[in-house]
Amino acid sequence: MARDRFAPDFDPDCGDAALSSVRHDIVIGRWQGLRDLLRSTGPDRLARGHRVRMLAQACASSSTVETWLAAEPHSADALVLRAATETARAFNLAIAAGRGVPIEQHRVDGAVLACLAAADACPEDPTPWTSLISVARLYPSGVRRQELARWWDELHRRDPYSMEGHLQVLHYYSARWHGSHGLMYDFARDAAGVAPPGCALPVLVQYARVEEFRHALDSTSGRSASVGLGQHWNNDGAVSDVRRTWDRWIMGRRDDAVAPGELRDVNHLAHAACSAGAADVAAPLLGILGPRVTRTPWSCTGDPAQQIARWRKEWSVRD
Repeated sequence: MARDRFAPDFDPDCGDAALSSVRHDIVIGRWQGLRDLLRSTGPDRLARGHRVRMLAQACASSSTVETWLAAEPHSADALVLRAATETARAFNLAIAAGRGVPIEQHRVDGAVLACLAAADACPEDPTPWTSLISVARLYPSGVRRQELARWWDELHRRDPYSMEGHLQVLHYYSARWHGSHGLMYDFARDAAGVAPPGCALPVLVQYARVEEFRHALDSTSGRSASVGLGQHWNNDGAVSDVRRTWDRWIMGRRDDAVAPGELRDVNHLAHAACSAGAADVAAPLLGILGPRVTRTPWSCTGDPAQQIARWRKEWSVRD
C-alpha cells in the first residue's frame, strides 16, 4: 500500500538546489552567495529569470541586496536583482493594502527607476524589462499604451519567447488589472500562434483561463459563483485549448525533463487537463511532474495536495 501513497513536493524553488542553498545566505545577510549564483547562471535566460524572481521574493524582507550594492555599486547583477526586489516589495505593499487600495506612488516610481537603472547596466538582459512591465500594473490607471508598448518592444527584442515576460503582459491585460478577458485571450492566442514547436507560450491560454476564473470569483460569491463557473474548465473551448497546447508545446519538446523555471507552466497545463477531463493529456503530464508540483494553479480550485492525489489515482498515474 505504501507505494500508492503520493507525497507532493511543494518546493518553492521548484527543485533548484543551488537556489535553495543561497536562500540561507539571505537570511544571515550574506550577499556573496547571490553574486556567485547569478554569475554561475550565465546566459541561460530561463534559469536566470527564475532565479532572479525567486531571489527577489526572498530579498524583499531583508537588506541583503542593498548590502551587495554597497559593496559592489557597479554590479549589473546586483542592480538587476535590486530592480526585481523593489518590484516584489511594491507588490507586497499592494497585497497588504488590499485589492483596489493604491499604494504610495513614490514606491511604484522607485521600482520603475530601479528597473530602468538595471536595464542601463545590463543592456542585453530581458529581466529588468520583465520587472518593469510587472510593476506597471500597480499604477491605478496603468501606464500609457505607448509606454507599455515601448517596454514590451525592449523585452521582446531581447527575448522574443520569454514566458515570464509574456505572462506579465497577460496579467496587465487581464480584467483584474487594466484590460479585459477579450484583450487577455487575444494576446495569449496571438503569442501561442507564433511560438515555435516546443516553446511554452501556448500555455498562456491556460494562464488566461485561471485569470478569468479568479476574476469571476472576485466579482461574485457563493452559489452564483458556482453556477456561473460550472463549465469554465471543461467546456468544448477549454478542452480544445488543452489539446492544442499539448500538441504545440509538449509534443514539440525534445525530452521530458522539466527545468525549475518551467515547472509552474507544466502545472498549469496539467491542472487544465485534469479539470477538462482530458485523461490522455493529464495522465502523461502528471507522470512527467511526479512529486514536483506547484501550489498554483491547483489552489484556485481546492486543496492542491488532495486534488493532485485524486487525479493521479483517477488516471492511474505511477512514477
